[in-house]
Amino acid sequence: MKIDQILPTFIAESRERLEEMEASLLQVERDNADPELINAIFRAAHTIKGSAGMFGFDYLVAFAHAAESVLDAVRDGRRELDKSLQMLMLACCDYIGMLVNRIEANQLDIDPPQRRLGDQLIGELEALLPTAPTLTVKADLAAPESGLHPWRIVVRFDRNVLRGGTSPLSIIRYLGELGTLQQVAVLADELPSLNALDPECCYLGFEIVLMTASGRAAIETAFEFVRDECQLEIDRADQPPAQTEVDAQRTADRPQKVADSTAAAPSAEKVPESRSVRVDAARLDQMIDLVGELIVATASAQSCAQRSGNAEMQESIANLQDFVEAVRENALQLRMVRIGATFKRFHRVVHDVSRELGKAIELVVHGEEAELDKTVVEKIGDPLMHLVRNAIDHGIEPVDVRVANGKRGAGTVTLNAYHDSGSIVIEVGDDGGGLKREKILQKAIDRGLVEADRKLSDSEVYDLIFEPGFSTADQITNLSGRGVGMDVVKRNITALRGSVTLRSTEGVGTTVSIRLPLTLAIIDGFLVSTGKSSFVVPLDTVVECLELSPDLAGGDRNPHYLNLRGEVLPLVRLREQLAIEAPMPNRENVVVVQFGRQRAGLVVDRLLGELQTVIKPLGPVFRHLRVLAGSTILGSGEVALILDVPALVRQAESKEREASMAEAGIAHESSVLLDQ
Repeated sequence: MKIDQILPTFIAESRERLEEMEASLLQVERDNADPELINAIFRAAHTIKGSAGMFGFDYLVAFAHAAESVLDAVRDGRRELDKSLQMLMLACCDYIGMLVNRIEANQLDIDPPQRRLGDQLIGELEALLPTAPTLTVKADLAAPESGLHPWRIVVRFDRNVLRGGTSPLSIIRYLGELGTLQQVAVLADELPSLNALDPECCYLGFEIVLMTASGRAAIETAFEFVRDECQLEIDRADQPPAQTEVDAQRTADRPQKVADSTAAAPSAEKVPESRSVRVDAARLDQMIDLVGELIVATASAQSCAQRSGNAEMQESIANLQDFVEAVRENALQLRMVRIGATFKRFHRVVHDVSRELGKAIELVVHGEEAELDKTVVEKIGDPLMHLVRNAIDHGIEPVDVRVANGKRGAGTVTLNAYHDSGSIVIEVGDDGGGLKREKILQKAIDRGLVEADRKLSDSEVYDLIFEPGFSTADQITNLSGRGVGMDVVKRNITALRGSVTLRSTEGVGTTVSIRLPLTLAIIDGFLVSTGKSSFVVPLDTVVECLELSPDLAGGDRNPHYLNLRGEVLPLVRLREQLAIEAPMPNRENVVVVQFGRQRAGLVVDRLLGELQTVIKPLGPVFRHLRVLAGSTILGSGEVALILDVPALVRQAESKEREASMAEAGIAHESSVLLDQ
């Protein structure tokens, strides 16, 4: 296998280990150096070093080895993981991440400034290393506890194993985590004379007796990255020895020998078969596109079958549609990922920025299990980063201010995600000072965004911070002020067919809510038409459909509201909102939609039923139409527009509000004229 084929796997796995390492380092500060967290940090560094060694990335191996050595000292109690070491390890994470990025970009030569930084970090790590310890060796086997078994491990390392950055001592200590090292004997029979000794070569082997409840598979993980560079035997010490496995990786019959060894030790665990496969994202996207085209083709076939009147053909197409729907559901599930991985990165952001600003801030995360399309996850990171940094910089007050106001000294930034009406809602909240309504309004008046005598609701005032360049910050910092760049946040969310709202209470805190579709590729829709135009309403927003009868309309042919079983339902007429010129039908219909807590009724001419639809992006000419989320091709070949229901309802509300204000203004002018 060529290195180019497996290099992406190395890069992806290295980044995963770095995320685990960083998350554990941040959690150590909260959990008072939990030993399991220390082990997780060590294993992450060890894995990265071992993987880099297989690819020959020598400098990355050397750097990771230095970090691993210090972490090894922390594991066995020879070094404390204090705040200074925590910050140094976080800096090492950043540096390893930089090296991985350069490898991905095929920049294998390190720039002199980056090399100097790496050498400096290695120097700081080596300065923290204590004197090398000695192993405690027990010659006698202790009485086994319940569930524990003695395992005999004989390992002889190849000469060049040290050059790859592997320390046999680290492997032995890792085995000690699995149980108790009852015996460690050094095999020095291959040690040459002093004159012939090469200090960079490994001549030693070890015979180890490990008392553990773990099985063979767990023990073998300790030698995962040196399996090609050692001769290894693993047998139960309380059973007849299994068939020896010598230099097994280099022999063609290794699978048979492993099977024989396992058969000789019936209670040993077998290595579990991997149940996951890494798939290139581009291939996955291509498959989703093909599934989308398959849906369109199936709809076309169904239309032809209905026109033919052939019952047998119609039944076959119906069966085909069922299978296509199953394929579609499974294909979309492949793209769904948990948002928890995105949330994890903000622990580091809160940690670093709060230290920079001298604030005490905690990050609270809810809803990490919520899933959404991987494309949405990739594009939501930057807007969330901006919102979190804003909450830290301008939302949370300094400790002395919080205490003076009767609050807890440490502020809280909250990330929350949950599913609602077929969408995912992501909230970024803080318990800081909240937005100052009057200050925002005055700033907007000064900039000419609103008239001085205009009456605005709280939500309308807070929405002003999404205007380009709007800011109420008293001074410029290296972090974005609340409102600075918020227009970019809103624009990015809108590009994902989402919406963003804000609620705030002065002195209590602020919460920004982002509502996004679960997927950007394929949706279930409800087809309607007005005039000669067809529209698709996302099915997850549809509550019910009904006929707009005269009794519901109250006898008015153009009502703005509807009495729906005692509930006042605002009506949104598509022909008015989209300027559709067509004769009025004899009877109109209403599609009741809901998003969040808001309901409305879309007034259309005809209801055409449910369908699966592939979302096609609109061209640049139509980008100004905020009420449209995309387009699709129907089975008949006709193009239908997909409605953005929240944007459509907001547009209708805005037009009605402007009309009401205009009427109020005319009435006011009339009263003035009458008085004169």
